[in-house]
Amino acid sequence: MGTVTLGVSIAVPEPYGSLLQQQRAGFGDPAAHGIPTHVTLLPPTEVDEDRLPEIRAHLARVAAGGRAFPMRLAGTGTFRPLSPVVFVKVVEGGAECAGLQERIRDADGPLARDLPFPYHPHVTVAHGIPDEAMDRAYEELAGFAAEWTVCSFALYEQGADAVWRKLHTYDFARGGAGPTVPAQGSPVDEHATTTPSC
Repeated sequence: MGTVTLGVSIAVPEPYGSLLQQQRAGFGDPAAHGIPTHVTLLPPTEVDEDRLPEIRAHLARVAAGGRAFPMRLAGTGTFRPLSPVVFVKVVEGGAECAGLQERIRDADGPLARDLPFPYHPHVTVAHGIPDEAMDRAYEELAGFAAEWTVCSFALYEQGADAVWRKLHTYDFARGGAGPTVPAQGSPVDEHATTTPSC
């Protein structure tokens, strides 16, 4: 058996996922249509194909220990000049993403690996394109915002055509917390943020 290139990520749901993918294509990023809009938990990683059953079992265990959490995106950022990337920022849910990716890359697991840069959850909207187009992505998506409850993550494989295809979705065993119940005699804050159940 040969090797396969895998990645693990949290999908950005509709309508936001398609919107950002179309925007990325509009900025001239040739990779846009081959990469579903996502927050990376494990970057492209080459593994022996015969380890797939072990990897699937490992990811199922990670998901079984996880719980749903709120994710919120807002505004743009960039890794330039270190890396030619413009992204939409993760402003809520980043700590949960960091915890998940650490468990996925557990030193005793089948996906153990080092990262070339410190982990920084984000949604790429432009990569490796001319500076003028990168500037446009940064400016045009500065007002972008989205929020949802993350209930799962997924395993993807990159094909020979450079397109990433989903192999499996791993649902968290526990849903998010329900609405907060105020203590007896406390006023109810109708604007309080809660995590809906999945």
